[in-house]
Amino acid sequence: LPQRIKETIDFCGLTDHKLKRIKHLSKGYKQRVGIAQALIHNPDILILDEPTTGLDPNQILEIRSLIKELSKDKTIILSSHILTEIEATCNRVLIIKKGQIIANDTPQNLRLKTQNTEQLIVFIEAPSQEHILQKLHELPTIQNIEQLAEKPNYLLITSTINESSRKHIYQLCVEQGWNLLEMTQQEQTLEDIFRELTIN
Repeated sequence: LPQRIKETIDFCGLTDHKLKRIKHLSKGYKQRVGIAQALIHNPDILILDEPTTGLDPNQILEIRSLIKELSKDKTIILSSHILTEIEATCNRVLIIKKGQIIANDTPQNLRLKTQNTEQLIVFIEAPSQEHILQKLHELPTIQNIEQLAEKPNYLLITSTINESSRKHIYQLCVEQGWNLLEMTQQEQTLEDIFRELTIN
């Protein structure tokens, strides 16, 4: 057992702090101690509940890296409401609503199943922004246009269900002599998917 303790301390990055009292450790290292406690008997399955809550960005990256290293030879079940963390760490997602599993798939497959509406981030260079908006609204495949507050002159364009506006936007820019500087598809985040599946 002493050898196993040493291996666990080393693996969890606690070697330089092994003689300190837990109450004197930072929150990040306290999380490492918690993981070390769970690992000491070398379980095949490890359940972690909100392992990065309250940590600073550097500590989050460290714990995330530790979890990924553990997942190479163990099954890790990570429970969290921080969906950006789930997206960055997990290769399979289960969404639970009222005690029932309503989704069980990889993040990429969940996006493919739920995203039936195309969203494009578009930057068009032209003399008049009002003219751009007027002409875009006339396109048959466009359902909604929003101007991004954080990026002036960038538009978030939502197509009608099961339609794509890419070709129409490109052709419009050619006809009008506008410069189409950017057109990228915005993928749904896990937060978007979670809201869509659990809102009702």
